[in-house]
Amino acid sequence: MPFTPDTIAALESAVFLANSWLEPDTLTTFDDLDTFFDAHEYTGDRPTAADLEQVREIRPRLHALFKATRDGAVPLVNGILAEQGALPRLVRHGDVDWHIHATTDDRPLAERILVETAMAMTDVIRADEMSRFDRCEMDDCDGVVLDLSRNRSRKYCSTTCTNRAAQAAFRARQSD
Repeated sequence: MPFTPDTIAALESAVFLANSWLEPDTLTTFDDLDTFFDAHEYTGDRPTAADLEQVREIRPRLHALFKATRDGAVPLVNGILAEQGALPRLVRHGDVDWHIHATTDDRPLAERILVETAMAMTDVIRADEMSRFDRCEMDDCDGVVLDLSRNRSRKYCSTTCTNRAAQAAFRARQSD
């Protein structure tokens, strides 16, 4: 099932964050957060220094959401939407046509991320597509894989893990 562009963007950014707290941590400075904000094209107020710690704190929660079963994800999504007082509304901005936001652009970035992720997860859950999430196949990695490919062939959470697996396979072939 194809997802809407805003759902894909929310899932990709949240999976990036969920994986950023694994070793090595890739979200440690305000510049890292600012780069993340621009790369994932968030709307609304730019992050402040105070946002860094709040965003860092939600990463394990996002990680747990993506590792949950379909039935396990439902109370997590409902909890986020309730605690943030999410109120869905249609918006259009920039080159993006009508889509749903459920929080305002002036809320702290961590709240916007949680709400956008929860809204995206409602699409995933309703479409019974939790199989789009998996654990990275590298033995020493607990990263989340978001596989939006048609043939569902993605195995690794990042380019780093993909390269490490390729190097390991190459070494194994050379030793035979």
